[in-house]
Amino acid sequence: MEYEFTLKFALGDPDADPEAVLEALLEQGCDDALVGIGKRGRIALDFSRDADSAEQAVASAIADVRRAVPEARFIEATPDFVGVTDIAKILGCSRQNVTKILATSGSRFPDPVHEGSAAIWHLESVLTWLMEHQDRDFDARLVEISRVNMRCNHLRYAEKLAREAAGPLRAAIA
Repeated sequence: MEYEFTLKFALGDPDADPEAVLEALLEQGCDDALVGIGKRGRIALDFSRDADSAEQAVASAIADVRRAVPEARFIEATPDFVGVTDIAKILGCSRQNVTKILATSGSRFPDPVHEGSAAIWHLESVLTWLMEHQDRDFDARLVEISRVNMRCNHLRYAEKLAREAAGPLRAAIA
């Protein structure tokens, strides 16, 4: 199966030579990715990777990047976080239609990761809810990759928090 996803990394050296980084990535098996180096000190790799599962695709891609650029720090895997506009695009409808779905669903719709003037959800939660409550059908690879990317992003934050959080705040939230 072919999985499409994007991985974002911060480079250890923001002044790293982009050509050297690209060459190292190609040598380590990232020839199935379009590499973006537009933001200084960051790289984004848009993968189209063949693997037996989405988890295998993402894990092998991260391993390839880390071999090529050992000092690179994982930032985010996408698709994962989505807003109303993203959901509308996936459904092939207007933002107004998505807003109507949200309004009529009330508290049954998945809780957002961030609720504010621009709410943000995990794509996997939205897709699962739409399949269960709106009888929508999505490419199984999109559902699988969104689930893996959500877990990947959660793991990144969980490891960071485990290093930083302690004491009463951790006990209060747990």
